[in-house]
Amino acid sequence: MSDSEEESSSGADWPVTEEWLQAVLKSHHEDLPDPSSITVLDFTVRPGCESGESVLSDILAVAVKYRLPNDPAEEKHSLSFIVKLLPQDPFSRFFVTEAQFDLREIKFYTQVVPDLENFKSKNLAPNTELELPIPKCYYAHYNAGATEPEPIPPESVLVLENIKPHGYVGADFSRGLTLRQTKAAVESIAQVHALSLSLKVKEGKLLSERYPFLFQTTRASDSYQQLVERGLPQLAQFLEKKTGLQSVLDALNNLRTSTKEIIENLLKPEEPMALITHTDFWCNNLMFKDEKDAEKSTCCILDWQMVTYSRPTNDLALLLISSAPAELRRLHTETLLDDYWDTLRASCTKLGLNIETELNYDRKNLGDDYKRSQLLALLLCIGSVDVALGDPLTEDRLLELLRDLHNDGLLTPDIVNKEQQE
Repeated sequence: MSDSEEESSSGADWPVTEEWLQAVLKSHHEDLPDPSSITVLDFTVRPGCESGESVLSDILAVAVKYRLPNDPAEEKHSLSFIVKLLPQDPFSRFFVTEAQFDLREIKFYTQVVPDLENFKSKNLAPNTELELPIPKCYYAHYNAGATEPEPIPPESVLVLENIKPHGYVGADFSRGLTLRQTKAAVESIAQVHALSLSLKVKEGKLLSERYPFLFQTTRASDSYQQLVERGLPQLAQFLEKKTGLQSVLDALNNLRTSTKEIIENLLKPEEPMALITHTDFWCNNLMFKDEKDAEKSTCCILDWQMVTYSRPTNDLALLLISSAPAELRRLHTETLLDDYWDTLRASCTKLGLNIETELNYDRKNLGDDYKRSQLLALLLCIGSVDVALGDPLTEDRLLELLRDLHNDGLLTPDIVNKEQQE
């Protein structure tokens, strides 16, 4: 959003009030002896994203100035944050609440993240660091609503750190990720994977049992299948207008009767490497900041509404299938998988887990799993194919992707059968 967008200093147009801000600040400063005496001095509210950019939340950007108890009169504190609310559009609101996307993200920040941070503090090797590359959570509230004795609409609020003032910017989906951005994203998700995998192994409890709110395979498969059924006809119409792609179109049509089975088989967790996956891991859910040396970027991962107990390569494949330019994907996939593997293995080692010896899993296994995950990633992208159509750059990227996957023999349900035989 441009700086010229009009701001509201009173918050009159938005569901943000001084009393509500005090509740958020009390939660943020809960260690204070008397957080109730925080004084809100001024605040602004503005849309947090472009119109139509987010379909699962209404997003506001809030900046507040305030004074803490016992502060001198001239001293002020400031905080910038993002507020994620249920969509106002009735259809979108029903879609979100029915699938519990809002609840899932709130529980990710209020249950999963604290558990990972606590586990890290107890198990991280001395003189080593391991960061969770996500925004801080300042406040969360959820109410499922009710129908009796009187109708009460559902309500959910998630307040997260606004990382834009810290130098983070979004990626350009039309052009696709740069190699530096892709490396940063791969390394960031490897750290999240390492923490959740180590937690599972060290504490001996399946994460699907520990966190029953994670997007379950059957329910997720049904949701994704509905999207694929909507997207395939759009993709077919697009391909029919292109020359030399009849074999690709035939392969996709042959997949159509098997897509639900394929999605379910490739989405379901497979031990010993099942762990917490983002499952919506593409460039529009990532923000990047260039480091001082300008040779490396840091990646922050947003939007955890679809957090799932699944296979790590599903995140990697979705990133490269959806967001990497064709040339980058062709030239650097193996190197990026090496980077992921090195970061995952090193991060797990810091937490006291040796993946190769304790789980009997190595880089070759990762490559085999990634090959299969590409078909799942393609189907998920087909479910949102309208995002790519209409832009010459993204259309060309899609065509190159389909040609490559077809040439590699991946546009077939046999890939699932091979997996079941192994």
